Order: sequence, then structure tokens, then C-alpha cells
Amino acid sequence: MKLKIYSAAGKDNSNLDVSSDIFSVKDNPNLLAQVLRIYESNHRRSTAHTKNRGDVSGGGRKPFRQKGTGNARAGSIRSPLWRGGGVTFGPRKSQNYHLRISRKMSNLSLKIALSQKIAEKKLIVVPKIEMPKISTAQIQKFIEKLPIEEGTILILIDKINVNVMLSCENIPYLKVIQPSGLNTKDLLQFDYLLTDVKGIEAIEKLFKVKNANIN
Repeated sequence: MKLKIYSAAGKDNSNLDVSSDIFSVKDNPNLLAQVLRIYESNHRRSTAHTKNRGDVSGGGRKPFRQKGTGNARAGSIRSPLWRGGGVTFGPRKSQNYHLRISRKMSNLSLKIALSQKIAEKKLIVVPKIEMPKISTAQIQKFIEKLPIEEGTILILIDKINVNVMLSCENIPYLKVIQPSGLNTKDLLQFDYLLTDVKGIEAIEKLFKVKNANIN
């Protein structure tokens, strides 16, 4: 399988041979939906919190004697049966929403998301992503020359490049990641994936390591 390589002027001058096992995988919407739900669930924080009878202040004294009043016996005014008392089985901050995902599911969903980007012509490969100095204006001009329409862009670089990262920092529709941070959620949420030849090679190397760990 071949990918187009775009020059700095935005012209496709050459091609890059890539693995079909990674960049040409059959679509599976159900798997992508399941993986995305797991990602979102694992980032969910439990904020709803109610007080049980032990958390509510007061109520240490028995409100009235056990017998002879005609009322039902009561040991505390903070019982869940009383107004102003604790809550029974209410939400607590200790609730855990974490879900597990197998390595095979994670790897397959990532391959499908990459294949979708290629099918939609939204995986843009350039010879090299580099910046001689930190400049927001220059990175914007560089992107404007590429076949990218309006939308959010995920930029993948093979190793840390301070100039590129800081140049993109103040642009809200850009996000810079390394191959180790590539995930299905970002690929689905961002409109474009922009990388260079070394970035593609790093992705292929990453999957070789992942497959070796599974086997």
C-alpha cells in the first residue's frame, strides 16, 4: 500500500510504502463505539456525593425514650427515615467507572481509525515536520499550504521537538503528540492526522512492539 507524500508547497511528489495490515483495515463501527465509550468512562470522575447517617452532623442523642411515647422507636434524628437525615444508597465519590480493554481490541481499533483517515484522505504525510525557531505564524503558513480544509489537526512527531510543540501551543485546533501517545479517541475526535515519514515509520514500529507483547 502507498501513501502520498506532500511537499511543503502542498504537492504530492512521491509515495511511501506502508503496511496494509495497519493502514488498510476493514471498518468496524461497533468496535470503535465500544472503545470510545471505554476511553470516556475511564476519564470520568465521580462528583455526585451524598451523606449517609454517619456523615450528617448531630443526632448523637436519642431523640426520645424507647417506650411510652406512642411513637416508633428512634435512636437518632439523622436516620434516613427522618427529614434532614442521611441518604440511603445515594451516590458516593468513591464510585469507580473504570473499564478494561484488551490489547487486541485497542490495537485493532487504532488500526481501523488510521485506515479511516486514509480512506477519507485526512492522513497527510510530509517529508519532515520541523521548525527552525518557535513561531506560531510559520506553523500556520506551513499548514495552510497543505491539502487541509478547516478542522482540528492532530500532529504526530516521532520524537520531542520543542520548537514544533511550542509553535503549536497557542493554536486551539492543533494538538502535538508522539507515537506512544497515539490513541483511538484522538484519531476519532480530530479531523486530520498530520505526520512525516519518520512518524509513519514510528507507527509501524509501535505496532510491531504491540504485536510482540500480545504474542
